[in-house]
Order: sequence, then C-alpha cells, then structure tokens
Amino acid sequence: MKRLIFIVVLTLLAIFVVWPQKPGNYIPGGDALPGNPGIHIGNIARQGAKLGLDLQGGTQLTLQADLSQISADQQGTAMQGVLNVISRRVNAYGVAEPEIQTLGQDRIIVQLPGLKDTEEAKKLIGQTAKLEFKEQDATGSWIPSTGQLNGQTVALTGAYLIPGHQQVTFASRAGLPDVAFNFNSDGATIFGQITQRLIQRPLGIFLDGQEISAPTVQAVLTDSGVITGLSLDNARLLALQLNAGALPVPVSIQSETTVDATLGADSVHKSIVAGELALLVVVAFMLLYYRLPGVAASGALLVYSLVTLSVFKLIPVTLTLAGIAGFILSVGMAVDANILIFERMKEELRSGKTIAAAIRAGEDRAWPSIRDSNTSTLITCAVLYFFGQQFGATIIMGFALVLAIGVAISLFSAIFVTRTFLELLLSQGWAHSPRLFGMAIAPNQIGGVTAPSRRPAVVGTRG
Repeated sequence: MKRLIFIVVLTLLAIFVVWPQKPGNYIPGGDALPGNPGIHIGNIARQGAKLGLDLQGGTQLTLQADLSQISADQQGTAMQGVLNVISRRVNAYGVAEPEIQTLGQDRIIVQLPGLKDTEEAKKLIGQTAKLEFKEQDATGSWIPSTGQLNGQTVALTGAYLIPGHQQVTFASRAGLPDVAFNFNSDGATIFGQITQRLIQRPLGIFLDGQEISAPTVQAVLTDSGVITGLSLDNARLLALQLNAGALPVPVSIQSETTVDATLGADSVHKSIVAGELALLVVVAFMLLYYRLPGVAASGALLVYSLVTLSVFKLIPVTLTLAGIAGFILSVGMAVDANILIFERMKEELRSGKTIAAAIRAGEDRAWPSIRDSNTSTLITCAVLYFFGQQFGATIIMGFALVLAIGVAISLFSAIFVTRTFLELLLSQGWAHSPRLFGMAIAPNQIGGVTAPSRRPAVVGTRG
C-alpha cells in the first residue's frame, strides 16, 4: 500500500509539472482548461518546456577561434575570454535564453532563439570589435596613436575604455547619432597626450581595421570623446560591442542555421501527435498480447512518460526534434523489460508454479538480459554524446541525452511500478481468470502474491 501511495503522489506531482501553459495546444478541446502557472521554488523558475531552435525558431552560429598567435598554455584562457565577451554582447542585446558553449578546443556554438536575421547575428557576435586610434605620418598613412604611460610607449585602444559607459547620444547639431565613450585613468592620460599633439589634425578611429571616423582635433581631450559618422543601428551595435569588450582573438563563422518560428511550431505539433500515437500503439500491443499483465505494464508506461517529461522540464533539458525522437524511442524500450519478464513468467506458469512464484522467477531469469541490454544502451548514449560534443553535433547530443535519461528512469518504472500494479490487480478476485493471462492456468496456481524481490532491474532492448 505504501508503494502504491508513493506512485500515486509521484504521478500527481509529475502531472502538475508537465501540465502545459496552454492546454489547448496539446489537448483537444483544452482551451477551457486552466494553464500551468509555472514552478517557482527559491531561485528555481520553470515556465514551460525548454525548446531547441528547431522547435521554436532562431539562429545558430558555429564560430572558429584563431588561436595561432596564442601560446598553448594560454589558449584555454583566450577561449574563456571569447565566451565571456560573446555572452555579454548577447545578454546586452536582449536575446531570451541564449545557449553559448564551447565545442572542442577552438570552437563556440551560439544559439539565439527568436533571432531570425542572420546578418544581424553575425555583426553582433562575429566582429572582433577592436577599437583603435590612429594618426597620419608624413606620408599620409595611418599609424597607431601612442602616448607615454609609466615610462613606456603604448598605443591607445578600446582596452582603456570603461566597460558599460559607452552610449548612443544625439548631441550634434544635426541630431545625428554619436557614440560617446569614456576612458579610465590610464586611457585619459594617453588620450590627453595624443589630442594635445594632434590639434588641428585628424584623429582616425578604426574598428576591426576599418576607418569609421576621422574627426579633426579642436581641443585637448582627456577622459571622453565621441565617434560620429554612424547610422543609428550601427551606433547602437558599436556601443554594445565596446561595452562588452573586444574579442581576445579573431573568430570566423564556420556555419549558420536559421529556423522560422512557424516551422518550429508545426514541428512541435507533429512531434506531439507522433508521441501520442507511439504511446497508444505500445499500450494496444501490451493489452492485446499480454492482457492482465499488459494492463499493469501500460499503467507503468503512463507513469514513466509523465515522470520522464517532468524531469526534462525540471533539469531543464533542451528538447529538439532529435531529442523528441529519442523520447519516443524510449517509450517503446520502457516496456521491453516487462516483455522479457512476462515471457519468462509464462514459462514458469507452464512449469506449474504459482503466479507469485512465476513473477519472481521471471524477474530473476530476465535480469541478465535486461542488465546487459541497458548497459549497452547507456554506453552507446555516452559515446554519441561525447562525439556530438567534440564535433558540434547538437542534434546527436540531444538524442543521446534524452534517450539516456529515459533508460535511467525506466529502471524505476519497469519493475517497481509494474509489479505494484500487477499485485494490486491480482488482489482482486475477478483477476484470477486464466483468460486474463492468455494461457491455461490451473486453479492451484492462483494464490496470494508475496513480497517483491529486492533484486534491482533495468529496462532495455532484447539482449
């Protein structure tokens, strides 16, 4: 009874967690039903399932960092710097729930949900945003502007800007956008020396090697200045990039993917239909072929599906089309241990054992096959995830992660839940009928069901 109460409470909690915000999108006629308000416990907040770009739309970029000029012992630090700068840019831009992670030694994958303009994403992320100040030599060529700092000659760059203090202004008489910048104390010292030297001469402002402005210095400046000659969009982007800082190493875009939100919504709907059909087909097979034991296995399968989906939402696992395919596959695998046990149980019943003894013997004899098949599945998932991470194949990673979680949860549902439901059914007098087992059973084989075996079991494919 305690086990049954535990299963019921767990199932109710799982239903609450997975209940959608808009039931009408998933349940026919569910528009009148209340939506899930979300889960808020301390710092944990979960509002709806976390969907990948292929389901909600957006842009994905794979970046390659040029580490050829970085020593081997500093490459890890450089990559972390690139990751931090990109994160600051994306967060300042206002993209909701971006995914930014390193892949291998020199690559970064950036997922931007809801952002469909690939060129905009390239400008935001791919530009190094190295700000330089230059002056003209006797031949008219641009050379770095330098000053003296602590007895050393140093070039003035964006590295001396105060983070977060660059902003778009409209202070010019023409009302055109400018980017106002502010130097720290060292930068102000160098900038003062340069502007004093260049009065009535041009000071070139370069971004990633491209001249964007070359104003004539009218007075000595120290801690601040403005960059002119920009459109409003470019001014906003430049201010954002300067506040986030320049990338420590150049990056190039290796691949780009854009998914329309409408296509993503259609994929979600089709995935839900596929999952529901898969569940119904498996339940129908279990009921038609195994009858009463199939009822117990089908109930356990429903519990398994709810608990698994709730775990996906709580972790949270980013669901992609490949991940949903992994979950649908795991639905079929979740009853495979029951099939092995039920077949072994039939053999024991044919040998004359009681139902209780047949259940226990079926579990014991099926255990080696279940153990080996699930171990193989988990090893395969680990290999797929590892190589997917190394080569940037997020589709493979999602499939492997979802399938591994499904197999792990089925350790609980396939034996613990199924056996509890089967014992509950067999405690009813109407269940003591040979027709409900699909085979001939002698009257003396139907008796009480003893306590469950403590042997652990897992679920998997036929071994």
